Amino acid sequence: MVQQYQSPVRVYKYPFELVMAAYERRFPTCPQIPVFLGSEILHEFKSDDGAIHVKERRCKLNVDAPYILKKIAGVEVVYFIQKNSLDRRERTLKIEAHNESFASRVIVKENCLYSVHPENSEWTCFEQYASLDVKNFFGFESTVEKIAMKQYSQNIKKGKEIIEFFINDLRSNGVTYVPPWTPPKPVSPIEAKPPKKEPEPQASATVLSSPSSCDSITSSSSYHSANTAAQTPASPTVPDIPELPPDVRIASEDKLDADYIERFLGHLTPIQESYLIQLRKWIAESHKGQVPKDSHILRFLRARDFNLEEARKMLCNSLAWRKQHQVDLILDTWKPPTPLVDYFAGGWHYYDREGRPLFILRLGQMDVKGLLKACGEEAILRHILSVNEEGLRRCEEATKARGYPISTWTCVVDLEGLSMRHLWRPGVKALLRFIEVVEANYPETMGRLLIVRAPRVFPVLWTLVSPFIDENTRKKFLIYGGNDYLESGGLADYIDPEYIPDFLGGTCHCNMPEGGLVPKSLYQLLDNLSMNDGLPSLCQETIYQLSSVIKGAPHEVLVNIDDKDSVLTWDFDVLKGDVVFTVLRSRRPLAVPKDPPGAVGGPLNVQLLDKSMTVGVDVSVVETPLVCHEGESIQGSHVARYPGPYVLQWKFHNAPVSSSLPQAVKATLPDVFTHHKCKVMYYHEVLASDDFRGSMTSLQSSQSGFSSLSVGTTSSAQSNSSQSANSSCPSR
Repeated sequence: MVQQYQSPVRVYKYPFELVMAAYERRFPTCPQIPVFLGSEILHEFKSDDGAIHVKERRCKLNVDAPYILKKIAGVEVVYFIQKNSLDRRERTLKIEAHNESFASRVIVKENCLYSVHPENSEWTCFEQYASLDVKNFFGFESTVEKIAMKQYSQNIKKGKEIIEFFINDLRSNGVTYVPPWTPPKPVSPIEAKPPKKEPEPQASATVLSSPSSCDSITSSSSYHSANTAAQTPASPTVPDIPELPPDVRIASEDKLDADYIERFLGHLTPIQESYLIQLRKWIAESHKGQVPKDSHILRFLRARDFNLEEARKMLCNSLAWRKQHQVDLILDTWKPPTPLVDYFAGGWHYYDREGRPLFILRLGQMDVKGLLKACGEEAILRHILSVNEEGLRRCEEATKARGYPISTWTCVVDLEGLSMRHLWRPGVKALLRFIEVVEANYPETMGRLLIVRAPRVFPVLWTLVSPFIDENTRKKFLIYGGNDYLESGGLADYIDPEYIPDFLGGTCHCNMPEGGLVPKSLYQLLDNLSMNDGLPSLCQETIYQLSSVIKGAPHEVLVNIDDKDSVLTWDFDVLKGDVVFTVLRSRRPLAVPKDPPGAVGGPLNVQLLDKSMTVGVDVSVVETPLVCHEGESIQGSHVARYPGPYVLQWKFHNAPVSSSLPQAVKATLPDVFTHHKCKVMYYHEVLASDDFRGSMTSLQSSQSGFSSLSVGTTSSAQSNSSQSANSSCPSR
């Protein structure tokens, strides 16, 4: 596999000519680079006007490799060929290098460019591209890759320091300015010869041109510019100046400045900088120039430990998801429904000691079940996304305001009040979905998570959700039981005391809802709360379904049981009217209609049982019919003795009204006695018997009106024994 490296643009705040003078001092040897043992010139060319100067060197390097590897390779040093092409007219230096040693086994290529800063002619830019392809190295290919990249990273890190060192060295010798190249005036043969320069060690190859005074550096008062250089009598053809590969010649808007990275993104190793630039460039090309913010790209690289390919896949999937659901517009377009505004106990609250935005969540005081039934998964997830988008925005503002990079936020989760009612299975299922979406699209955004007042039931919840949280994120969790958060090492270590909320022992008022139970009157009374202004749904399926139960048209749900002793569970609320709930087992195959009434834009109403079907012959009643009244919440379960199709049935209940009541009195009765349509919100799931017995995530989060069914499970045999074999089908 070819390893690639591309540097950010490093800026030297010195003129190009002074940087070039410092660069030349690195040769023929450079004590500041211990692995660089020396160099010799193979070829050299200078144009007649002094504008072009090309040097080709053989450089000798010592490799910091294990002794056994050197012994196997039979070498102590390796050689590289470096070709420098200086264009004083354009003020550029192009460097092209490749390995001479082991060229048939290992291919190393490097291209560098020094050029004038596009916005400040007194500054110099440096950028670098390199590739490594280890084809075959005595079975040590992986080791060679690691050694080469480590060595290369170390040399890159020292590169800027060395240039700065030689610039200071020039200044100490009185050289503070090197004038730029100007075209030479015509000179006569009798003009004085230029000062003689001490040449570098020469190889046996022929030098292509004579020395030029353009390369001599003296103090600023006695510096001789290139226009005083003598012309050689005969000059060979100018050699081709190497072109940078396409990967290096990129538009300026695709480049990153090293100082910008340090200021806004934080310290990165040279390899990490390279991966950031490569991923950024790939996104720009594949997404037609629409590049996410650099801090956002960097989060995905960190989430995948800077595995470029894995980060690319993760980011690509996230960008497609953001586009599909228009997440970039969510802060401007999302209007949370009333239950979320009034009962979602969480909000942003100043900053922590390190300048991170701070979010407070009072999960223990939140009626998660009520919010889920009142708003649905879709609305809650969009609200969570808006919180994350707001967090990204606050991080950017904090970075600008504080002068150092802030890419994560801190969250305090107060669990006072957390109990088994929070651990009912649909809620945990929804929570895991939310975690999955956030982990996939907002990686590396959690700087620290402080869980306070964790009750005894918390380990159960943690066991359920922790496997779905990224390992790097789990390491940022700090958990405090009881009042431990008030002691040393607690909240005050991470949050200034003046910002600790009053409900956590501080003095600061926290401007957010306090939570509490969501009134059942706010449960999904709208026929279609999941509509999203034409946007694709964030949730592939909703946990709770809304159905209509019409007089003469019950609602029936098909549940196929594959394994004997599986547990069929249900959880439903009667939102309007009274219904009769029954569980049946069909002895015939059943099929759900393709387009049931209400399937699009309204509550479902589905009939599965045919009028011709007879109880005891075609169907069996496995749970005794139960009358459920408006406002009741019902939970229950049934152990299936036999595999096959089962039916959950809700049937309209005719409430008896005495015929002796006067008509005027009947007119004052509640609507439940007179309407002909009921509404039910329900959830069901089939569990393996081992998963159900003793499970803390069973449907046990609230009191049930279905007393005999919510306390325990019943078997088909018990239920069947109480049914008449010749009774009429209960579905009609």
